Amino acid sequence: MRAVVVHGPGDVRVDELPEPEPGHGEVLLAVEWGGVCGSDVAYWRHGASGTATLRRPMILGHEVAGRVVATGPGADVATGLRAAVHPATPVGGEMLPQRLAGRTNLHARVRYLGSAALDPHTDGGFAELVVVRADQLRALPDGVSTLHGALAEPLAVAMHAVARGGDLRGREVLVNGCGPIGSLVVAAAKLAGAGRVVASDVAAAPTAVARRMGADDVRVLGEGDELPADVDVVFEASGAAAALGPVLRATARGGTLVQVGNVPGSAVQAVLGDLVTREITWVGSYRFVDEITDAVEAMRTGLDVSSVVTHTFDLDDAESALAVAADRSSGSSKVLLRIGGAAA
Repeated sequence: MRAVVVHGPGDVRVDELPEPEPGHGEVLLAVEWGGVCGSDVAYWRHGASGTATLRRPMILGHEVAGRVVATGPGADVATGLRAAVHPATPVGGEMLPQRLAGRTNLHARVRYLGSAALDPHTDGGFAELVVVRADQLRALPDGVSTLHGALAEPLAVAMHAVARGGDLRGREVLVNGCGPIGSLVVAAAKLAGAGRVVASDVAAAPTAVARRMGADDVRVLGEGDELPADVDVVFEASGAAAALGPVLRATARGGTLVQVGNVPGSAVQAVLGDLVTREITWVGSYRFVDEITDAVEAMRTGLDVSSVVTHTFDLDDAESALAVAADRSSGSSKVLLRIGGAAA
């Protein structure tokens, strides 16, 4: 089978690998679509994503959907089932403290598809065939294609972030940073009943995507626009340290700022005084628990997030897909790989 394997910084290849076989409780999934994430780009460009450093070749990809083609013993799943995949597996058998009950995304050790956080690394899903546990599958209902199924994972990230912001019904919301996650946060906030959503970015192309995803107003900061003032709930999705001061200032006194963009893991300069003087609640948002199930259900009931997809590539063009996803001047938002199945 073919798979997209990163061997080191700047070195990604489509390798021929042995076909895997499902074990007990596992299924073999023929992957049809995979979404390129910022972590995939980081492994390709730098050989690391955050604090996770590549030590050996690894299959990329954690945003995938496809069809079950074989099952192992004990896996009560019908072949032919179309499904998205929950990419996380807590390891070590630790019990979360009561204060974290149910927040499985906060386990100290988690294997995530396409992640070098642990050694040996966890191979991802950018492969024609991948083995996953049956309980990682999220069945796709009629009307939700495997292309859209590949969007369930990033939509789940956005829905988790929105939940961290509290009850949004009727409230004004700002989403700063209109990459794929930011634009999906726009859609998730509108789904959660936000009264008015403003989306901002330094470039015009991402805000155009956010507008199509439901933003009521957009601000292009690189063209002289300014952030709104006194916003009830702000989602910082750019991950840029320089944005922290301005978005804190945009947050209303007593308001909430949800940090969903990955901030640098090293020391940075940031203006944080408003955090104290405006009594802002600043919370982090990390991956998701089981919001991927909610994401599939939202798409079943009519949430259309297809506007976030700007480019599709075949598996053999994986390096081009990574390059387009990494290049802000390309106008890309979510870039998808067609790994198998029908064209879009």
